This record gives sequence, structure tokens and C-alpha cells, in this order.
Amino acid sequence: MSAWYPWVVLLHLSCAIVFVGAVTFEVVVLEALHRHFDIATMQRIEKAVMARVRRFMPVVVILLFVSGGVLFDIRCGGLECVGSRFGNWLLLKVLLAFGVLGVFVNAMWAMRSGKMDVCRFRHTHRIVLGLMVGIVFLAKTMFYL
Repeated sequence: MSAWYPWVVLLHLSCAIVFVGAVTFEVVVLEALHRHFDIATMQRIEKAVMARVRRFMPVVVILLFVSGGVLFDIRCGGLECVGSRFGNWLLLKVLLAFGVLGVFVNAMWAMRSGKMDVCRFRHTHRIVLGLMVGIVFLAKTMFYL
């Protein structure tokens, strides 16, 4: 293993915590606020939250994927482990991560082009949260499956 491995793991886990935490906040907390505030107020709250998220989340996602790629290379030696039980679980985790990336990029495009409405916002974050739960589950169990 590389001497950088623990640092890359720390970066990867930190970015994952920020990303999953932000999505969980949006799904669990922001959606619950709809019962307490009128539509105009919620739109202002969501707009303010998204403006803040837009400033740092692209950097977090880039670092998450770069560190994930480095970890894949270190752990898998390129593609050597693909075909093994561990490698197949890791590959599934990578596919879920690219699913998250696809949804994330689509959401960023929708926000920039003004096509992100409340319904799309809600469903996008639910899909990402579901994929992230799968990734976290695999990350914690693939060494034992």
C-alpha cells in the first residue's frame, strides 16, 4: 500500500460525509419544512441553501471522485481485482457512484439553466440519497461479503 493511502482515505471519507450529510439534510430537514412555511418562503429558503451548496459542492464531488479513483487504483492495482468477489462489489460501488455523478451533473445543469423546480429538486435528492445509502452499505460490507 502507498504511504499516501491513509490520507487519501481520510480525504475520501471527509468528502463523502459532507456530500451524504448535505443530501440527507436536504431530504430529511428541508422537505419537512414544507409543512411549516408557505411556498414562497420555502422557495427562498431552498434558493438560499442551493446558492450556498453550489459554492462548495462541486469541489467536494471532484475531490470525492478523484480520491475514489486513487483508492480504486491502490486497492485494485488498476483492474486486477475485477472478477474477484471484492472486485465485483467494488465495481458495483463505482457504478453507483457514477450514477450519483450523473444525477448530480444533471441537477447542476438544471439549476444553471433554470429548469430545477421543487419537484425535480425533491426527487433528485431522494435518488441521490438512495444511491449514497447503497454506496455506504457496500463500503462498509464489501470487505466481509
